[in-house]
Amino acid sequence: METNRQKKIAGVLQEDLAEVLQHAARDGMKGIIISITKVKVTSDLSIAKVYVSVFPKDKRDEIIEGIRSNKALIKHELAQRTKHQLRRMPELSFFLDDTLDYIEDIDASLRGEGGNPIENPELLDKRKRK
Repeated sequence: METNRQKKIAGVLQEDLAEVLQHAARDGMKGIIISITKVKVTSDLSIAKVYVSVFPKDKRDEIIEGIRSNKALIKHELAQRTKHQLRRMPELSFFLDDTLDYIEDIDASLRGEGGNPIENPELLDKRKRK
């Protein structure tokens, strides 16, 4: 169960991280939308799991690798923004959020594209918990 403190810290990190990444995208990557869909902070506040959604899909792997390779720079920028709110910046771990893909797949199936998942359940991917 998440404490109020964890939720507040996650909210602050989510808001500031979105600004940092969108600012970076605005500077160097035209037409790419990066959003932070969720941030989960461990109970000891030492690790923040950040779930990132990227549009368009074909740039996703490239963007997430870029974010991971610039983790130290992102953490520093975030620490500057939150220095009056957080004493210690948690370690950041970035994960790709594929929820929108899953919704798109269901939507396409409901429109009858790509076969009927009720008749053939193998058409739907099995979701893996993270």
